[in-house]
Amino acid sequence: MQDPNFFVHPTSIIDENVSIGGGSSVWHFSHISEGTTIGANCNIGQNVFIGKNVKVGNGVKIQNNVSVYEGVTLEDDVFIGPSVVFTNILNPRAFINRKAEFKTTIVKKGATLGANSTIVCGNNIGEFSLLGAGSVLTKSTANFELWYGNPAVKRGMVDKEGNIIDHSL
Repeated sequence: MQDPNFFVHPTSIIDENVSIGGGSSVWHFSHISEGTTIGANCNIGQNVFIGKNVKVGNGVKIQNNVSVYEGVTLEDDVFIGPSVVFTNILNPRAFINRKAEFKTTIVKKGATLGANSTIVCGNNIGEFSLLGAGSVLTKSTANFELWYGNPAVKRGMVDKEGNIIDHSL
């Protein structure tokens, strides 16, 4: 931890070799794993798990009960709604170690992932895109796209502020 100008609730666990930027907060019962970098002015909610070597940009908001596994990168100004889950293995088995098979996922600048959505690993979310609550994303999105459903499909376009500007699809 480099900058003393951040807040970590005493019930949270911060492993060694973690960098947290100034103005950031880590709330109750969260665990930040080794090698993780969290930028400035981030809000890490209650009961959040962030796996090893995850990169979190500046101004990111991660709401309560989120799991961000190794292989995920969250660029600046990303919003992760409550109970979002990222995966990092396509075919997990408890009895097979597949850590060498982790897939990467990049959530680009300004994107929003709605509450209770699931991101299947190996897919990227475009800049300022919006994924609706409860969606299961199995494909990558381009910039400014609106996706929702199970499985999620493209439903339109949004502007930088998240307003729907084309819902004709």
